[in-house]
Amino acid sequence: MPYLKLNTNVAINTQNSALISELSKIISEQTGKPERYVLVEAEGNRTMLFAGGNEPLAFLECKSIGLNPGQAKAISAALSKVLHEQMGIQPGRIYIEFSNSPGEFWGWNGSTFG
Repeated sequence: MPYLKLNTNVAINTQNSALISELSKIISEQTGKPERYVLVEAEGNRTMLFAGGNEPLAFLECKSIGLNPGQAKAISAALSKVLHEQMGIQPGRIYIEFSNSPGEFWGWNGSTFG
């Protein structure tokens, strides 16, 4: 049920396609949810502008049932580190929107988690 969406103006190619797998592991570890429930989506080469410039940047959406502020802080640190190391995106050019979703508003397998 954790969902992570990455939008970036950096190309996602074969050299950094392993990035998605690493992002999935981070979300699983930091939320304590099995990786089999983690969904990661990544879109590269997006037309984006941040702080008036188009240097490498990223916007991420992270949603999960039961997400708490401590987890959000740890996830922010881990994601920023990986995006900097693997894609050259400075942490100051990354925004992450976190959402704690109630289980009854998260559908899966023909039902919900609530």
